[in-house]
Amino acid sequence: MQRSTPVDPTKMGAGRAIAVLTSGGDAQGMNAAVRATVRVGIYTGAKVYFVHEGYQGLVDGGDNIRQATWESVSMMLQLGGTVIGSARCQDFRSKEGRAKAACNLVKLGITNLCVIGGDGSLTGANEFRNEWSELLQILLKAGKITAEEAKRSSHLNIVGMVGSIDNDFCGTDMTIGTDSALHRIMEVVDAITTTAQSHQRAFILEVMGRHCGYLALVTALACGADWVFIPEMPPDEGWEDHLCRRLTYQRSIGNRLNVIIVAEGALDLHGKPITCDIIKNLVTKKLGFDTRATVLGHVQRGGTPSAFDRILGSRMGVEAVMALLEATPNTPACVVSLSGNMAVRLPLMECVQVTKEVTTAMAEGRFEEAVKLRGKSFENNWNTYKLLAHVTAPDVKSNINIAILNVGAPCAGMNAAVRSAVRIGILQGHNMLAVHDGFDGLANGTIEPMAWGYVGGWTGKGGSDLGTKRSLPASMIEEISLNIAKFNIHALVIIGGFEAFVGGLELVTAREKYEELCIPLVVIPATVSNNVPGSDFSIGADTALNTITTTCDRIKQSAAGTKRRVFIIETMGGYCGYLATMAGLAAGADAAYIYEDPFGIHDLETNVEHLLEKMKTTVKRGLILRNEKCNANYTTDFLFNLYSEEGKGVFDCRKNVLGHMQQGGTPTPFDRNFGTKMGAKAVLWLTDKLKESGSVITGRIFANTPDSACVLGMKKRAMIFQPLSDLKEDTDFEHRIPKTQWWLKLRPILKILAKYKISLDTSETATMEHVIKKRGTV
Repeated sequence: MQRSTPVDPTKMGAGRAIAVLTSGGDAQGMNAAVRATVRVGIYTGAKVYFVHEGYQGLVDGGDNIRQATWESVSMMLQLGGTVIGSARCQDFRSKEGRAKAACNLVKLGITNLCVIGGDGSLTGANEFRNEWSELLQILLKAGKITAEEAKRSSHLNIVGMVGSIDNDFCGTDMTIGTDSALHRIMEVVDAITTTAQSHQRAFILEVMGRHCGYLALVTALACGADWVFIPEMPPDEGWEDHLCRRLTYQRSIGNRLNVIIVAEGALDLHGKPITCDIIKNLVTKKLGFDTRATVLGHVQRGGTPSAFDRILGSRMGVEAVMALLEATPNTPACVVSLSGNMAVRLPLMECVQVTKEVTTAMAEGRFEEAVKLRGKSFENNWNTYKLLAHVTAPDVKSNINIAILNVGAPCAGMNAAVRSAVRIGILQGHNMLAVHDGFDGLANGTIEPMAWGYVGGWTGKGGSDLGTKRSLPASMIEEISLNIAKFNIHALVIIGGFEAFVGGLELVTAREKYEELCIPLVVIPATVSNNVPGSDFSIGADTALNTITTTCDRIKQSAAGTKRRVFIIETMGGYCGYLATMAGLAAGADAAYIYEDPFGIHDLETNVEHLLEKMKTTVKRGLILRNEKCNANYTTDFLFNLYSEEGKGVFDCRKNVLGHMQQGGTPTPFDRNFGTKMGAKAVLWLTDKLKESGSVITGRIFANTPDSACVLGMKKRAMIFQPLSDLKEDTDFEHRIPKTQWWLKLRPILKILAKYKISLDTSETATMEHVIKKRGTV
């Protein structure tokens, strides 16, 4: 949606007022959305009001509706729940209550309402908007408002953001709070796993989600559970025997524990609830296993929001303000949402309609359709789960050998990708080979077969269990080609960072000389730096981002205690500024210096002056992030010295180099899930390529077309395979980064939220998309 005349964004909201409220169940990340709405609202020149205690506060008015200031949302970013309170409200359900709410808004001149909540809260907001004119007439008749006031507030604009840990709202990939809830669940699963293994126990875990199985499904994928029960897809008749057979088989192949995940709304085919107790009694009576059941409950709603939820909340807050200020009386009420990594606007009532259709489909037993209606992301998760569970390896072998190696620096999630690649390969009838220590291992022949149990329990392990090295293959091509022939390798899965990409290209180039290298290969991006061409995200970047964000939270706490202190923090990433920028957004930094956004002495001066001004307010602390290679001369020490000198007498400085802690840690739910899906997709693709490339029976494979060597990457909204050779054009090999990077457009948001008077490009805004047409299945 291109606009013909550029609008000055700092004047868009002049003379207008926006109210923000959180309603329904709380979710981590709501505060990030409130903070962004307030700050971007103020940036556009609008007045912004908090509505405390949800719709109840809107009805009660008075002190519940207060004007927000820039400082009033400080230190909110890292808090769970909602600081402005939420309440279930009966009064708002009556017309009388809604008339009171309308009166309170009219008196303050508020005609823009931003609602953060679930589908019930958003439907209520839409109803409120639809009867606005009628409510004004009632108030006029009763003499509660003047004709002048009614004229001034003739129309109400509404925009919604979905805050719900259940991820049950159709049209959005992720709702605010879902990722954080998964973090809480995985913390518990990891803790339970260690105790269960000690005693050879079966554990049954009930997770939240009401009538939506998303949390249960992703948890099952991320921890490699033996079984998952979700409301969208009840188990077949006779599931009790099937479950017992599966658990017995798992024990027989040496697994010491069994994990079963149950969604709280799980049902059987006859609509009868399947509960923890039912499963526990079944397993105990039939198998005699030592079984424990744990209901997670409200733990899942608590705790600090993950980096993803903070960035999601912040991005949605910005988009919501823009949507409100651009709305006309004819624009339908919209929700702002994320699709892939793109902010989108969707008609509110279409989303609500599809969400209701899921419930209807489930009630009528149309389960396949219910899964489809939940959206692409849910469907992909379900299909990956089905591929990896409830299946036994085929008796007929395919005679195909696929080798897997890790290249570059280790990162969290690599093991999850290896595990799913190995298991999907075995299920396809292939022999899977482990190559230890990257291309060195391929050259030295440190290669061994991997059975099903070899990768047991790998999803939750950080680092790289195969071992990884940065060496590139060009100098040892001869040895590599000999070993590919010796071990009869038909295809390669290379999991790693920029070295994996360059290494893959070197193998493709060497195909001219060495026929052994004419085999299909796939590169799966896995690096904390997120700098692999062909993919918007790399495995491992989410874990590193959360590590940095948590550290920044602690540092901010220290700075808030000592007052008048500025911290300068150096992050990893090579020349790629992804970690510094995203951590800046997630931790609320004042500046993030990166190589892609060049800066000079004037910029540094502006930043110092900005902090000097900030110290005059109630927020007396600063946080500066610096990417390790953003500038050869403006080093971390240089910045520390500059800020220390210029801030003399006003603030003092401390510096922190985060270092290799960013590569460690257990993988986040996102990285486990992403790694699992990438590993599975890569091996299925290789299987198809091998069928195209020759006779498997004779073991002769010949693949030298560009599309037989690809990067599997996440692009905008889909996982796609792109030939390595096609990506050369878009690569800056000297600085080891792609030439175009999607996250650079988020940098202005970082600056605006830190109170810089910069211009936000409003010429390219998210267009309103239709959910119903988009799905085709509805």
